[in-house]
Amino acid sequence: MIDWAQNFDLTNGINILRIACGLFFIPHIVGKFTQREYSMGFFEKAGMKPPAAFLWFALIVEVIFVIGLVLGIYTTYVAIVAAIHLVVAGIAVWRVTEGKWLWNLGGAEYCFFWAIACIVVAMHG
Repeated sequence: MIDWAQNFDLTNGINILRIACGLFFIPHIVGKFTQREYSMGFFEKAGMKPPAAFLWFALIVEVIFVIGLVLGIYTTYVAIVAAIHLVVAGIAVWRVTEGKWLWNLGGAEYCFFWAIACIVVAMHG
């Protein structure tokens, strides 16, 4: 049974990290809905075909990541899958930006940092 009070104890740093890792997916979900053509173009440029299938897959798993990480449900498994998802996203960003690293220049740095944060969450279950 889930101990909801323990999952939202903000004196526990890992809870803060877990919740943040989950909440950070929300702007990406919103962006995929509001900027659908841009997102489809990104998936196509990254070589993910058909791009619409990858867009819907990303939307579905990111919603699952938000729910699982924010609420602390199956945290270890959700965080591991989220980290894998973010590494794949980072590789896609790296390909599309032709090797840019710095996030403020559109590079892959943010995806990899976020993936590492999810791995830390997974390690603490």
